Amino acid sequence: MNLMEAMNARHSVRQYKNKPLESEVICALQAEIDSCNRESGLHIQLVTNEPKAFAGFMAHYGKFRGVTNYIAMIGKKEAGLDEKCGYYGERLVLKAQQLGLNTCWVAMTYSKIKSAFSVEQGEKLCIVISLGYGETEGVAHKSKAFHQVAETDGQAPDWFKNGVEAALLAPTAMNQQKFKFSVKGNQVFAKAGAGFYSKIDLGIVKYHFEIGAGKPGMEWG
Repeated sequence: MNLMEAMNARHSVRQYKNKPLESEVICALQAEIDSCNRESGLHIQLVTNEPKAFAGFMAHYGKFRGVTNYIAMIGKKEAGLDEKCGYYGERLVLKAQQLGLNTCWVAMTYSKIKSAFSVEQGEKLCIVISLGYGETEGVAHKSKAFHQVAETDGQAPDWFKNGVEAALLAPTAMNQQKFKFSVKGNQVFAKAGAGFYSKIDLGIVKYHFEIGAGKPGMEWG
């Protein structure tokens, strides 16, 4: 499964089977996390066999069930942290999909179990990503049209259209897709809308855009 296939196959899943992650899957995920941490300077951590975070009322209210594995997106408190967590977190989401796992971005409906991961001085836990073997593969979310999220001056190049279409496959908070893309030459401008977690969403959709566009020399404006 390549990344575009993973994007199309990935849907948010909140209920998981009582099935532990295989050791080879954990190793592959950890290798990708290590790579993301090296590139980004983040402190992303994989938590396995930990049922307490999703055992409380809020998790049940959010319809989560059977969650014992998750990725903690942690980094230094600085400008751009949320966007960076979105970008690298979605890279891990698609890697998990390629490994046969299901995932869901989780903002509030979980409990912070301090013994499960390490938050160093000057760092913060941004968000977590549940993962495991889903009871279902989930369902596709409703999506806006290209013209609702893209601002073009005349005919847009095909690579830009492909990037936007890939971005529309990305998960966003409350599925509101509050983002805008525009293009000038090889420069692409991405803008987050107002709302909770919109900067995390921006990082997620920028990763999708890059994969969909597949444009050598493309730069973010």
